[in-house]
Amino acid sequence: MTASPADSQFDQAIARYNAGAAPTELIPEFVAITRQSPRQSAGWTCLAWLQLLADQPLDALRSARQAVKLNPQDPQARINLSLAMLETGVKGVREHIEIVHRVMAMAPDLAQELTSSIDDGLNRKPGWRAMEKVRAWLQS
Repeated sequence: MTASPADSQFDQAIARYNAGAAPTELIPEFVAITRQSPRQSAGWTCLAWLQLLADQPLDALRSARQAVKLNPQDPQARINLSLAMLETGVKGVREHIEIVHRVMAMAPDLAQELTSSIDDGLNRKPGWRAMEKVRAWLQS
């Protein structure tokens, strides 16, 4: 099986993120990725994350809802949705946190990945109150 252009573009954008590119630089790339592959939940999850880091919570809310709709089992998508909900005052965060908490208890490898993601978010956006809340809830 060969990689599609969207997969290649996705991998390149992730590499740029990991190299320290600013979220605002990467958002247009992930918008293009989600337009090209609208059923790829990972693209929506990454777009929501970048929008959260760039202080675009309403856009992040829409992107995270789409990611969760496409892949309800993805805990990162649910973390992003929880963050967007907290930042926009939308109710219903507890349900998503409980699901992520269960996944973390059952899958230690995935729990470590999520913890790294939370740490990354706090490093890139120090003092992120919504993320600090989510981290505290997940550690309890």
